[in-house]
Amino acid sequence: MTVDQPPFRDPGLTRAARVEDLLARLTLDEKTALLHQFAPAVERLGIAAFRTGQEALHGVAWMGPATVFPQAVGLGATWNEELVRRVGEAVSHEIRTMRARDGRVGLNVWAPTVNLLRNPLWGRNEEGYAEDARLTSALATAYTRGLRGDHPDYWRTAPVLKHWLAHNNETDRATTSSSIRPRVLHEYDLRAFRGAVEAGAVAGIMPAYNLVNGRPNHLSPALREHLRGWTDQELLVCSDAGAPTNLVDAGRYFDTHEEATGAALRAGVDSFTDHGTDASVITGRIRGALERGLIGESDIDTAVRRQLTVRFALGEFDPERDPYREISAFDTPAHRALAQEAAEQAVVLLKNDGLLPIAPGRRLALVGPLADECKLDWYSGTLIRRSTPLDGLRERFGAERVTFADGADRVTLRAMTGGWVRVPSSGRADEEATETASGPRGAEGALDPALLAGRTDLAPLTCDADGAGEATELALTDWGNGLITLRAPDGRYLSVAEDGYVRASADQPGGWVVQETFRLEEHEGGHLLAHAGTGGYVSVAADGLKVAGPGTSFEIVVRERGEDAVARAAAGAEVVVVVAGNDPHINGRETEDRRTLALPAHQDRLWRAAHAANPRTVLVLTSGYPYAVADAQARLPALLWTAHGGQAAGTALARVLAGDISPAGRLPQTWYADDAEPAGLLDYDIIGSRQTYLYFDGTPLYAFGHGLSYASFRYDGLEVGPDLRAHVTLVNTGSRAAEEVVQLYAREAAPRVPRPHRQLVAHARVPLAAGESRTVELAVRREELGHYDVAHGVWTVPGGTYVFEAAASSADIRRSVRLTVPGDTPRARDARRNGLAAADYDEQTGTEIVDRTKVSGDAVTPLDSGGERKAGELLFRDCDFGGGASGVTLDAAGEGEVTLTTADGGTLAVIEVRATGGPYDYRTTPRAGITLSGVHDLRVTLRGPLRLARIDITG
Repeated sequence: MTVDQPPFRDPGLTRAARVEDLLARLTLDEKTALLHQFAPAVERLGIAAFRTGQEALHGVAWMGPATVFPQAVGLGATWNEELVRRVGEAVSHEIRTMRARDGRVGLNVWAPTVNLLRNPLWGRNEEGYAEDARLTSALATAYTRGLRGDHPDYWRTAPVLKHWLAHNNETDRATTSSSIRPRVLHEYDLRAFRGAVEAGAVAGIMPAYNLVNGRPNHLSPALREHLRGWTDQELLVCSDAGAPTNLVDAGRYFDTHEEATGAALRAGVDSFTDHGTDASVITGRIRGALERGLIGESDIDTAVRRQLTVRFALGEFDPERDPYREISAFDTPAHRALAQEAAEQAVVLLKNDGLLPIAPGRRLALVGPLADECKLDWYSGTLIRRSTPLDGLRERFGAERVTFADGADRVTLRAMTGGWVRVPSSGRADEEATETASGPRGAEGALDPALLAGRTDLAPLTCDADGAGEATELALTDWGNGLITLRAPDGRYLSVAEDGYVRASADQPGGWVVQETFRLEEHEGGHLLAHAGTGGYVSVAADGLKVAGPGTSFEIVVRERGEDAVARAAAGAEVVVVVAGNDPHINGRETEDRRTLALPAHQDRLWRAAHAANPRTVLVLTSGYPYAVADAQARLPALLWTAHGGQAAGTALARVLAGDISPAGRLPQTWYADDAEPAGLLDYDIIGSRQTYLYFDGTPLYAFGHGLSYASFRYDGLEVGPDLRAHVTLVNTGSRAAEEVVQLYAREAAPRVPRPHRQLVAHARVPLAAGESRTVELAVRREELGHYDVAHGVWTVPGGTYVFEAAASSADIRRSVRLTVPGDTPRARDARRNGLAAADYDEQTGTEIVDRTKVSGDAVTPLDSGGERKAGELLFRDCDFGGGASGVTLDAAGEGEVTLTTADGGTLAVIEVRATGGPYDYRTTPRAGITLSGVHDLRVTLRGPLRLARIDITG
């Protein structure tokens, strides 16, 4: 260190010492400014500006062209941690390379998403890895290790896990509360985050928009009670966009923004993502909270310290020592090969009656709405290169052998007032030449792609009132839920720009508010064309079609049904491949949950038409979520699923269909047979409502872990030793090389509390040559066998017999063995000494957990169903009342009645809770007499709008 060099510039000091030195040099105003997402430079200290948040879920997003890998749920289907680590490494290399030429590219990476896929109707299903906590944690750890790099001191990027905590609904996501009982919290939701944090590969987390147990996640006491206890390193908590404001405006949890911002800061939020690049609103609220005494300067210091720690780790203050400063790896041959490898490994063969693989020289019909698409989602980058299924099959089998039909209805529109709708000439060739030089819309990069406006440089659609002119034939695709898109002959989608005019201007549907979807509403013998993005109706105006006024009624003239074109193509082929699924911007995405598991009716008709014309029909489902396709499973000879596979999706699919590689993807979540099987979208209690493969009591359409191969495998000789190391021998009994994903499940043979049917405790993706045999070792952590003991507030592994199962899926058990595992002896609840926390029940019906205070603690209340509050019930098992209990008191708020009974129905006490001063005004009820001794199950019935926090027993 020179005389002029401050200690924070001295790499010889510890990082903590350097952070403290820099923190001490910052003024209060400078520190306050650092709390916004867009932290300004501190020029007097030579500190650069810093931005938290670079989206990179499956490639660098929102910053222009980059390598696009399969969606996260597709990476989950690989069951391959090493592959996912390499993907994370490649993404971080591209981030570093892009940052060298564009300082807007950030190194604080908001990825991956580790929310568990407990309900397949969740709109953001595509963003998660799996419904299983262990698998999700393993893949998240791998991805973050790849993002972080392996240097002991410096990080390539600083990953932030999303979204803390228990977030699986987009419907009213800023105001709904997930009721999470302690067992589900500890056994399920926390486990998804914990592994990556403990591995030291995570720089922080992002809280979710929703509430958990009545309290917004941005105030979660679990940040302090759990997250920060998993590691000694400082963790940076970045708010989700606009969430701090939601605490007042949408959620009304606080009356003022100063209260809300101060409470979030004290709870552990360190960086506020709010009001875009305008930091003045948040910094003003922080100053207001400080002036009102709601926070102290030490609270600001704590948050700034965490941010500075991350910035030091990224090498910002030691550029000459940063081992990653000269990375230059962007769109490399290795990255392209990795994108293809990932897409290949993500393909899941659901069914095969011998139709696949397709033999060389076959005449193919490739049909369906996704047959010539390479779809992107909200968190994708801009494609540099693109392979659709049509591209892939033509390249693999020969263009002359592949017939194509997209299955869209060809329609023309005639205004009921007269005149055909026409699309003016767009000069597409000139536009493509321009785009080749400048890149397509979005390629320039945008910190917020929601701000990208629709095109206004093209002429709007016309409709001559005199009826003259030839109609333009449009391709109508029905995506389900009443939503359609319309494409012009040049491939452009009809879209509505800010000026309200309808133009054939969009390459794909997209944007935060999709402007390319419409609904048809019957009206006066025709149909109104309702624009989904604005809610307005398309009208014929003098200067073109425009969303304005009450709308014009149109006659929809079908020139050719999509089913007819598909049947014609299928009839002339030897094998038919139908590619169906979703557009990631329509019906299931961030802000929008799905309403059904069913395939859109139009797509259902397409595969049926293809199959009727040619029984040798394969259905490929390309989607970010499961479908209920029981009829297709019963009728078709072959089905596959893949998530949207990124830039190499078409090549990967073609290689799988041709048998160049044997599929080895496995489902990362349960595929249910119909809409009645999953629990309600807002029911987060996987134990009580029997959700996911862990607890589902029915027979799913496809089980968690399901996936077939072109080879066959035999499982021999499963052994599990006292050290919980399992050994199983795999034999490839097929005639081709292939990979098998061996899955090891465990279950307690005779559990005293509800436990999973079986639970994944280890897995391995194993390559085997034809005829090869290999013994696979799988290590099981003892803790994996346990559960959270609500009676005593600890993790417990009960001693006893456990069943270990080597399996090809959670429903395909090949070998099993029993092992006696020493462990904990179950103990009754000491009800007299410890009382009963209401949320620590064993079972419940008709209740939800709510916030005891706005800072911490839980209470239980009967469910409010549309203003009607029925009685709720809690069951506490094995309560020890000792030599005799004589009294009981309640800690409760609100008003109502609580009845205590024993399991045999004997009433112990009926206690009135008199009205208190509000939901947070808890009072202790007068002591009620009871007579009870020994160990009993206690049933507690709640009536009325009360909140019960505790039951205390006296002797």
